[in-house]
Amino acid sequence: MNKEASSPLTFAVPKGRILDEALPLMARAGVVPEAAFHDKKDRSLSFASEDGASQIIRVRAFDVATFVAFGAAQVGIVGSDVIEEFGYSELYAPIDLDIGHCRLSVAEPAQSQDHKVGNASHLRVATKYPNLTSRFFEKQGIQAECIKLNGAMELAPSLGLSGRIVDLVSSGQTLKSNGLVETHVIMQISARLIVNRAALKTDPRVAALVEQFRAMIDKKAA
Repeated sequence: MNKEASSPLTFAVPKGRILDEALPLMARAGVVPEAAFHDKKDRSLSFASEDGASQIIRVRAFDVATFVAFGAAQVGIVGSDVIEEFGYSELYAPIDLDIGHCRLSVAEPAQSQDHKVGNASHLRVATKYPNLTSRFFEKQGIQAECIKLNGAMELAPSLGLSGRIVDLVSSGQTLKSNGLVETHVIMQISARLIVNRAALKTDPRVAALVEQFRAMIDKKAA
């Protein structure tokens, strides 16, 4: 038995908005976390699957991509925003899971007089996505100074930290509640199954799991 087959497959899942939608898909593909995974009082980050074939780690969305890219996990689920932000060459995203839909957008104070992207040669933007943000504004011929925040993005304009923000938008209610308006959509987002490229080549279980998810998604779409 090779080393890979003798240890559980590590499957990384994100905390937050995607996880509730991902769990039923995982179950249909045969990856079911142990009962402790659902215990709100359990602060563990690693759990066994019911059949013992997988180890399921629950981490921040951005960390899912890193764990899989560097081979600490072989498989994961994460939004396409995270995949594009990091651009890890070691990641392969073979399946759009058709969940976790939202968009990455530019927003600014509602009272702003000019919502054109190109109204300045330099902008300060608060965001968790400096790479995607910089690339978007570069295409407009604008240099964006990105202020990295991990949350509470909507406060940045009102407190003078930045003139605009780039963040995930679903209903837009949070923006509205904080006096902001969505002005440009950078990309539409959905969750993807990701795998480590090296693991896909060397561990047959990874390819088998990809096919299980593909068959399940194809059946769902039929």
